[in-house]
Amino acid sequence: MQSWLDHLGDHSGPKYLAIADAIEQAVRTGTLRPGERLPPQRELAAQLGVDLTTVTRAYGMAREAGLIEGAGRLGSYVRNAAGLPPADLSGDSGMIMPPQPGFALLGDAMHRGMAALLRAGGQSPLLQYQPTGGALRDRQEAAAAYIARGMATGADQVVIAAGGQNALHAILASALERGDRIAAPRITYPGLIAAARQLGLGIDPVAADTGGIDPDAVQAAAVAGAKAIYVVPTNDNPTTATLDLERRLWLAAIVRRHGLTLIEDDAYGLLPAKPLPPLAAFAPERSWHIASVSKIVSPALRVAHVRAPDAALAARLAGDIHAATVMAPPLNAALVTHWLREGSFADLIAQVRAEGIARQRLVAPLLAGLDHAAHPEGYHLWLRLPGGAPRPAELTARLRPLGLSIVAGERFAVDPAGMQPALRISIGGAIGHERLRRAIEGLRALL
Repeated sequence: MQSWLDHLGDHSGPKYLAIADAIEQAVRTGTLRPGERLPPQRELAAQLGVDLTTVTRAYGMAREAGLIEGAGRLGSYVRNAAGLPPADLSGDSGMIMPPQPGFALLGDAMHRGMAALLRAGGQSPLLQYQPTGGALRDRQEAAAAYIARGMATGADQVVIAAGGQNALHAILASALERGDRIAAPRITYPGLIAAARQLGLGIDPVAADTGGIDPDAVQAAAVAGAKAIYVVPTNDNPTTATLDLERRLWLAAIVRRHGLTLIEDDAYGLLPAKPLPPLAAFAPERSWHIASVSKIVSPALRVAHVRAPDAALAARLAGDIHAATVMAPPLNAALVTHWLREGSFADLIAQVRAEGIARQRLVAPLLAGLDHAAHPEGYHLWLRLPGGAPRPAELTARLRPLGLSIVAGERFAVDPAGMQPALRISIGGAIGHERLRRAIEGLRALL
């Protein structure tokens, strides 16, 4: 028993989380094998010098995660299927997912938050259809969060969307007309490319460098007739570039000078410990700002807050979202509001940030000498392939079975002609540290 409890003292969080995390790690590594009996709860509590309720809560979390099961008076056992590698959807979908550091706060926060929200019973308004644009309490809390980031915002300017992609598609449909053109980096988020094509919008690919989109190129596109600019200002997907404060001010000035519509997809904006102010703080009357929880907490929630330039445009956007998807999941939207009010939202982001930092430190030595970029507090990489390397499609096919979420760079290109072969690699999701290490070592070997 002692072998899987050796590292409890290294855990800085609550003791029940430390015990649950130790169980999870022991099962994943094979220290605890399928069918193996765990110590009785009272015995373990006495050995660790903690309350019985602490151990009971830890065992409960492990049971809810499908790692162990109870057999009445016989005690608790590792489930027969628990030792199998967990399903890793990130490798199949190619999507970036926040890293989940074992038994972090997310599962517990969801359990406690949902329980608190549902205490009102079956007549709860959360179990009903929501007003167009989202419930007032959710929009008020989102407005307060926007104000805290330097953007004067009223609740009537906020719309609750069913995730960032839902918000982006609705903004493009609401703010632009068929045939309009959007200035965006040559290498950009494929969700923008797909939505623009579906809506009959053009994309003017503009130059970008390691500091992000080039303001001079944006200005040239505006002079040539572009109506809008799309930007991921922090930890760009896929290039990982972050606009510094000077470039943000410069771009905001261009937006105002040329009357551009600014679409700021700030998916990672809150992930850094010291986040920069959004571009929308400098051109609020021209800006649509998307703050999704998918990349900073979990994609399962399907909630995004959208700040519109004014109340009238917000009402129009709300109508478009209602026509397409009716509403964001009400319980999920209320859960995010609950977390914002009680402060656990910041704690959840901090855990994702800490795990991202740990994973970046793990992979950095393994990629030494290769032409790659990464945000130090993020969890994806942009790897430019050296001459003579296997084709991106071949690398993708050979590495995905290892659990690595990897996408060929051409998928992000507005026009892939002439681009240097590259890969976007996500080191988040459900993949554990050891499996991640093996996957990156496999990548290095192939290169």
